[in-house]
Amino acid sequence: MRRRAIAEPEVPPQINIVPMIDVIFAILTFFIMSTLFLGRFEGLTVNLPKAQSAKPQQSVRATVTLDKQGNLYLNKTLTPVESLSNAVRQLNKPGKDLIVVLNADGSVTHDRVVAVMDQIRQVDGAKMAIATKRQ
Repeated sequence: MRRRAIAEPEVPPQINIVPMIDVIFAILTFFIMSTLFLGRFEGLTVNLPKAQSAKPQQSVRATVTLDKQGNLYLNKTLTPVESLSNAVRQLNKPGKDLIVVLNADGSVTHDRVVAVMDQIRQVDGAKMAIATKRQ
């Protein structure tokens, strides 16, 4: 008995790129998620008041934060109000303007904010900005 050869159509070789696309998207997702954690956060989390005329500041060197308990932080370091002007003076470099951003929680009393602003204004060459959220 002779066997007959069955004629099968010849299929051209193919490259399946779907698994490669899945791998590329997985790598892309990894890089996107990892860059989210590379952000530079200079202040503590507070509930900022809103203002329509808010503009971002380009050069920030010092951040003063007043949280809702009334604690005062200079660049995340707990600082008493009385020594704030001396601490800011130490950050000030001659010939350069120092921009101090005030992050005050919306529930902090007005007199506490004014006391902090007064301490900052005692430093020559320091410019002050108040952080707000856009509406």
